[in-house]
Amino acid sequence: MAHKLRFLGSLLLLLAFSGNVLATQPKQITIGYQKSNIFMLLKSRGNLDDVFRQEGIKIRWVEFPAGPQMLEGLNIGSIDLASTGDVPPVFAQAAKADLVYLAHSPAHPKTEAIVVAKDSAIKSIQDLKGKRVALNKGSDVHYLLVAALEKAGLSYKDIKPVYLPPADARAAFQRGVIDAWAIWDPFLSEVETNTGARQISNGEGLVPHYTFYLASRKFVDNYPQAAEKVVQELVTLSDWANQHPDETATILADATKLDKTIWQRVLTRTIYGAEHMTPAVFNQQQILADTFTRIKLLPVKIDVRQASWSLDNLNNQSEQSK
Repeated sequence: MAHKLRFLGSLLLLLAFSGNVLATQPKQITIGYQKSNIFMLLKSRGNLDDVFRQEGIKIRWVEFPAGPQMLEGLNIGSIDLASTGDVPPVFAQAAKADLVYLAHSPAHPKTEAIVVAKDSAIKSIQDLKGKRVALNKGSDVHYLLVAALEKAGLSYKDIKPVYLPPADARAAFQRGVIDAWAIWDPFLSEVETNTGARQISNGEGLVPHYTFYLASRKFVDNYPQAAEKVVQELVTLSDWANQHPDETATILADATKLDKTIWQRVLTRTIYGAEHMTPAVFNQQQILADTFTRIKLLPVKIDVRQASWSLDNLNNQSEQSK
């Protein structure tokens, strides 16, 4: 209820300043999505398209294989909005992408984990010393792996990282050519369901693991009301998805061609939502960025808050126009 009241206040603020701020609407909004994320649900449900169609605005959906490619699209202007996990925005910001954080999901640390084969002799993170661990470089689980190792008294140099995209890592895991795999849902649930893979650690107590809703700064500066309306629709969709897990699982199973039972497993540890950014969440993102800089995976130190944007921007624009 509290987040709904906050968003209602946001909408009232938008209405109050609409006469002073650039009031033009875009003719088209281009949104990047992956088959397994919340924008896929938004696309399938059609609610966002319906809302903007009433205002003469077309929604164009563009599919991407992963977050980094999506944020490159955001940087070059081929899309206006995107949704990714924790790590891709940090790398994009280091590459000078002019993106902003609009909102974030609730934390869902249990949706990513480090797994081993069911008959593996590896029982704990400490047992990973000298072992081959597969992961997607620069992904959310990269941060999980670093955090898990350091908590166990190990460093990133104590393992043999094997950088593979999920499909290739899944095949390597099946063949036994890697010792462990750091992976996220739905791939995590799939390998647990179909091979009996065991978790030796998930993100709980280590990393928050958010989904972030991002936009190009140019888009939100020109069309703040449209950007806020997308966040509103994410709130509405999240409420629906949390209350209708069976229907949600059906939609995602159809989109990804994974069995519905796998998605039902995913949804037992997933809570959808959209909340405006807070200092606490920015602090957690800064810790992530500083960790990657410290272990030299991020080439430069960044200030995550330089990618902030809020409706205060709208207020400031209004004051400047008086």
